[in-house]
Amino acid sequence: MQLAFVLVEPKVPENVGAAARALCTMGFGELWLVNSDLHTRPEAHWLAHGSDHVLDNARIFPDLAAVRNSVDLLMGTSAKPRHNRQDWHPPGRLRSTLSDKGNSVATAALVFGREDRGLANDELALCDLLTGIPMKVPYPSLNLAQSVMLYAWEMSGLSVSTPEETSDPAPAEAGLGALRERLEQLLPNVGTPPEGKLSHWVFERLPLLSERDIGFVHTLCGNIERTLRKK
Repeated sequence: MQLAFVLVEPKVPENVGAAARALCTMGFGELWLVNSDLHTRPEAHWLAHGSDHVLDNARIFPDLAAVRNSVDLLMGTSAKPRHNRQDWHPPGRLRSTLSDKGNSVATAALVFGREDRGLANDELALCDLLTGIPMKVPYPSLNLAQSVMLYAWEMSGLSVSTPEETSDPAPAEAGLGALRERLEQLLPNVGTPPEGKLSHWVFERLPLLSERDIGFVHTLCGNIERTLRKK
């Protein structure tokens, strides 16, 4: 699995540099930026301190929707009171969820919002699941680079890789991303509209499935599709 850390429209170049340093110290190298060039600023490199290669190799996306289309699993960071979704996980539980994915997820991305206002509601809606750091008090909040450091430390025990290092990945049609697309096409054909409660329940829990469960649901979908074709 390749794990990328995504900063959405960061405001302070020093935070980008400190985030790059945090990733490098924990063994990660994929820093992605949304609508930002702050990784090119001298201030970012001052704080990177030996992690300039992470900044130099940062990928740039125009918006979070473009990131969504580039990964199998998109995880957004959010304060718990800001949404009504049930799939909110502290970092430790998020790590366990990722560990269970095995080769069913080729690329996952962990998204951090703006320093002043976090992720917008429409951006949170793009995410497969949400995560946040439990706080003893509501304020002061964590700095962006501090949050990246905490997640990088928590995720450092995962078996992550670069695209060049990935070996024996699951076939694309057997992964989590393919299962999401398959269910989006299949559910309306069995009387389950996309806006219905059942569809919402399915897609909210889909990212929590283990690699074995993802394979099982693929098999189930295949059986249903064959039945529909016969009818």
